[in-house]
Amino acid sequence: MTLEMLLREGKERLAEAGVADAALDARYLLLDVWEMNLAAFLTCRGRELSPDRNREEGERIRRYRELIEQRAGRTPLQQLTGCQEFMGLPFRVNAHVLIPRQDTETLVELVLKEQAGSGGALLDMCTGSGCIAVSLAKLGDFSRVVAADISREALEVADENRRAILEDEGERLLLAESDMFAQIGRRERFDVITSNPPYIPSQVIEGLEPEVRDHEPRLALDGAADGLKFYRILADGCREHLIPGGYVYMEIGWDQAEDVKRIFEDHGYKKLTVTKDMAGLDRVVRAVWPGKGEENHV
Repeated sequence: MTLEMLLREGKERLAEAGVADAALDARYLLLDVWEMNLAAFLTCRGRELSPDRNREEGERIRRYRELIEQRAGRTPLQQLTGCQEFMGLPFRVNAHVLIPRQDTETLVELVLKEQAGSGGALLDMCTGSGCIAVSLAKLGDFSRVVAADISREALEVADENRRAILEDEGERLLLAESDMFAQIGRRERFDVITSNPPYIPSQVIEGLEPEVRDHEPRLALDGAADGLKFYRILADGCREHLIPGGYVYMEIGWDQAEDVKRIFEDHGYKKLTVTKDMAGLDRVVRAVWPGKGEENHV
C-alpha cells in the first residue's frame, strides 16, 4: 500500500458516507496525520508503506483510518484536526466551541475598519473559541479586551488561543466566565461590544447538517423559539456597559436584520447599519448608544 492508495481508501469511505468534499477532507486528514504539506505528499505519494516493519507507519495508518471513520460519522473536520484558520490566524477548536466561520470575519473586518486607532476598551460577549476577541486584540488598536462566555470549557479553549496567538501581549485580553452580563462589573464601561450570540431558532436546529446539529455545542446555537432571545439581552445589557457614543457589533442570521434593528431601535440605539458578508447576505448589525446631548427615547 502507498500513501496515494491510502488516500483513495479514505476518500471512497467518506464519499460512501455522504460527506461533502470527501476528497478534500480525506486529504486534509492524511496530511495532518503524516504531518506533511501537499508538496511533500506529492513527492512521496507513491512510496510503499511498511506497517509490518515500521511501527510508526503502522500507527499512522491506524490513526488515519480511525479519523476517517469519525469523519464518516459526521464529526467536523476541524474537531478532528483541532484547528481552524480565522483572519489568517490558527485557532484551536474542539467540541466545546463553535468552529470559526468566514462569515464572522465580516464582523471583525468591520470593527477593524471603523475603530482603527480608537485605543479603547472592547467586550466580546459569547466569545466561544475567542476568535473575535483574540483577532481584534491581535490586529486592532484596543487597549483592553474582555472575552466573556457562560461556558468554562469554551473559556479554556479561548485561553489556549489567547496564549498561543497573543503570546507576550496576552495580558491585554481578560477572560470572564459570565452568563451574558451577569458577572460583568456594574461600573465597567466599554467603547465597543461585539457578539456572535446563539441565533438559530430552536426548531430549526434539528434540520441542520449533522456536523452542526450533533457535534457543535447547542448552547452556542440555540437562540430560543424565534432566534432573537440573545439580541434582546444584548440590547438591554449593552446600554448599561457602553460609554456614550459606544458601538455594538453583532453577527446575525441572514434573515434577522430587520428584527434585530427594531429591537435595538426600541431600546434607544441610533445609527443602525447592516453589513453583508461575501455571499451578499445580511451578516452584521451595528448600533450606537447615543452620546451626550443626543436625543434618546427608551
